[in-house]
Amino acid sequence: MSEVCRRPPSINTPKSVHKIVAHSSLDVALMVMVVCTLAGVGVDTDLSVADNDLVGVCTSTLAGVGVDTDLSVADNDLVGVFTSTLAGVGVDTDLSVADNDLVDVCTSTLADIGADIDNIGYDWNRGVNYSKLLETFRYSGFQATNFGLAVEEIKKMLECRRVPLLEDEMDIHEEDEFIRRRSNCTIFLGYTSNMVSAGVRDTIRFLVQHRMVDCIVTTAGGIEEDLIKCLAPTYIGDFNLDGRKLRERGINRIGNLLVPNDNYCLFEDWVMPILDNMLAEQKQKGTFWTPSRMVARLGKEINNPDSIYYWASRNNIPVFSPALTDGSLGDMMYFHSYRNPGLVLDIIQDIRRLNTIAVKALKSGMLIVGGGVVKHHICNANLMRNGADFSVFINTACEFDGSDSGARPDEAVSWGKIRKEATPVKIYAEATLVFPLLVGETFAKYYHSSKVKAESDV
Repeated sequence: MSEVCRRPPSINTPKSVHKIVAHSSLDVALMVMVVCTLAGVGVDTDLSVADNDLVGVCTSTLAGVGVDTDLSVADNDLVGVFTSTLAGVGVDTDLSVADNDLVDVCTSTLADIGADIDNIGYDWNRGVNYSKLLETFRYSGFQATNFGLAVEEIKKMLECRRVPLLEDEMDIHEEDEFIRRRSNCTIFLGYTSNMVSAGVRDTIRFLVQHRMVDCIVTTAGGIEEDLIKCLAPTYIGDFNLDGRKLRERGINRIGNLLVPNDNYCLFEDWVMPILDNMLAEQKQKGTFWTPSRMVARLGKEINNPDSIYYWASRNNIPVFSPALTDGSLGDMMYFHSYRNPGLVLDIIQDIRRLNTIAVKALKSGMLIVGGGVVKHHICNANLMRNGADFSVFINTACEFDGSDSGARPDEAVSWGKIRKEATPVKIYAEATLVFPLLVGETFAKYYHSSKVKAESDV
């Protein structure tokens, strides 16, 4: 399979370049190259020295960040000063080019550290084209660039998934259809409950409806909120509504979303008879219930195509929820344990199932929206196969507190949860803004283009 090709590197021009005033075009060119290259590795340039003193610019800039410069080279040996100072900040320079060709030295050095094309944005003079706008994100910088990289990473998953399984890879002897290998790339989807509370629920449903993921890990809220929405609506409110007044009126707030208590009463009325039937099957048929089997049963019982879990049940996509008791479902099971005690859920069977799915995967992709138990559960399963091949994370957590939610992908590499040669991406963003766009640029385009091709082949 082909790799995603990188655009040829060029040099981004920092604002400080525009301050340079030198006496010749050669001086200007050389100083611009030095300042650009240093800026490319995150070093601010000091232009308080004489504007035409290029060696002074190099040495004063590096000294300003605590790096000793090597002036053992001849003062007029510009390439020597440049390469030795870059070595001082841990950047290898490529001197395979001609020694006096500073431009090539700069360019090859930037290529070595992964510098890409000049950053550009969308030109609105060309009209309104949102697809083209999203394409420019890759070269816009900051989290827009991470969005573009995430698009590329998911396209790698889909490209790998497109490759048909060979006959000896069909996994025909696996009796558990939930964990049977389905494609050349097994995609794990994880999300927290707030994504289902929000409109992202419909984006997730699309992925599950069209079998574009193979395994789901979510929280209790990620399950119950989907089912409750089939019984009664969630409303848009405001982040600043008074909690005391809402409590008095029987309204629960999820950010700027509102869920009346009555919704949970309807959920209790709906789910309790199902728990009764599950207990009866356990006693009479010896059924061993697990969280994933329970979710499949609930998806079948809801019988509503608006539901994520209706489609998961219909398409035999396993849904794992290691914290299934942490939410309204847990409340229902707590009440049920007094009304009709004896129902047992086996979490060990589920961890065996989840880890086995990862072990069986020929290639593995992780798409995780949010953090906490959802993120770690998927990553840890991929540890069992020496790491995932493709990974995209979307959350707002930072790593300074040592949390798994905030950990950068490189930390997962150190644990063996992501492979060393992988190119994982983390987008620091609020997912209701980003995730639908990401799916639109990848899975949705893949699905609709495949659908058009299939129709044209008929």
